[in-house]
Amino acid sequence: MSKANEMNLLIVEDDDNFREMAVAWMRRKGHQVEEAANAQEALKLFEEKYFQVAIFDMNMPGISGLELLQRVKSDGVETQILILTGQATIENAVAAMKMGACDYLTKPFPLADLEHRCRLAHDLWSLQKENRQLKAVIARSRPGKFLIGESKPMQDVMRLIKRVGPTDKAVLIQGESGTGKELAAQAIHHASEVRAEKPLVTINCAALPEQLVESELFGHEKGAFTGATATKSGLFEVADGGTLFIDEIGELPLSLQPKLLRVLEDGSFRRVGSHQERRVSVRIIAATNRDLSEEVADGNFREDLYYRINVMSLVLPPLRKRGKDVDLLINHFLKPDWSITEDALALMQKYSWPGNVRQLINALERATILAEENLVTIEDLPLEVVESTDSGETPKRSENVRRLDMIERAHIIEVLKEEQGNKARASRTLGIHRRKLYRLLERFEIDETSYRD
Repeated sequence: MSKANEMNLLIVEDDDNFREMAVAWMRRKGHQVEEAANAQEALKLFEEKYFQVAIFDMNMPGISGLELLQRVKSDGVETQILILTGQATIENAVAAMKMGACDYLTKPFPLADLEHRCRLAHDLWSLQKENRQLKAVIARSRPGKFLIGESKPMQDVMRLIKRVGPTDKAVLIQGESGTGKELAAQAIHHASEVRAEKPLVTINCAALPEQLVESELFGHEKGAFTGATATKSGLFEVADGGTLFIDEIGELPLSLQPKLLRVLEDGSFRRVGSHQERRVSVRIIAATNRDLSEEVADGNFREDLYYRINVMSLVLPPLRKRGKDVDLLINHFLKPDWSITEDALALMQKYSWPGNVRQLINALERATILAEENLVTIEDLPLEVVESTDSGETPKRSENVRRLDMIERAHIIEVLKEEQGNKARASRTLGIHRRKLYRLLERFEIDETSYRD
């Protein structure tokens, strides 16, 4: 039987003969089965292990099947429960379904019928799990984006993504901040032959306080810590069957690194505040802007975890090494029906973009807010872009820009003097919108003392 068809079952029955036959039947069919002779044994097993489907006999000495159902449901255990009952207790079985049982079966019955009912319960468990995953992913999702680039460094990256994507290997994405590491992770996930239809879930270790990272990754039980007012699934459970993208993994606390290593090795983990072992099948994609080999040497990152996540390595190039990709990115991210002047475009092409693609996007967004008539000019660009001498910008060109600024400043002051400081008339004379005049006054540090006698 394939892993997809295998069920993880718990059979709770005080009749030793029936329980042993049922357990033997289910194991022959390829299922993972645990057994308990009473409710106390079952509660102990629930603390230690996780079951997709549980079978409770209604009439047991001590704690009855109905009381056991109440206990399990009140604890928030995500297990589908099937009730076994005699003819005389059908009414109680119906009542149990109202309390959260998914089905009941009246004794006697063929064991094949029991397996069939368990299969239906397992299908319901799978559906509810997918619904929980979908809700969690939707709550965390962002509009879809994709990698853009025709430069050789980016074409090399895209070829590697096509090769590594269909595998199930862990990937470490390295690169400076703003180079598009999350977009690369999305591309790898969607290239997977097995996981593309399952969730891609993201966590940024640098964006969370250290004490919350464990709860986000592995989940927690109600009451596990102050503020844990309800049971919460961790991101490993949300991503089960899919991919977990751990951004800024270099920020992962040392205390949590052994727990992450364990999940990578055998898929097992425990929620915070729980002794119950859970298992998932998750592909890990990690990203960092640090040199993890140096972090290992400094004792800040476990060597065994480093080699586990670095099965395949992908290095994203900085924007300053991507040549004409700057033009492609500007054309892509500039709003529809907008254009940019040649001198402004030249400055953006020559700028080194230390913040990479993210900085370029922010610069364009700022420019379209400041610009008039859907045209981005030099005046709309950030000062660091206009005044920079980085990446091929010669001192001579920088001096020419300053001279032009001085000429433009003097012209604005002259017009304001002619219009006796009236900014509405001055903007009409200059042929610009009044809002742009105010921006130029701020940029060139022109106050009333500059144009009033």
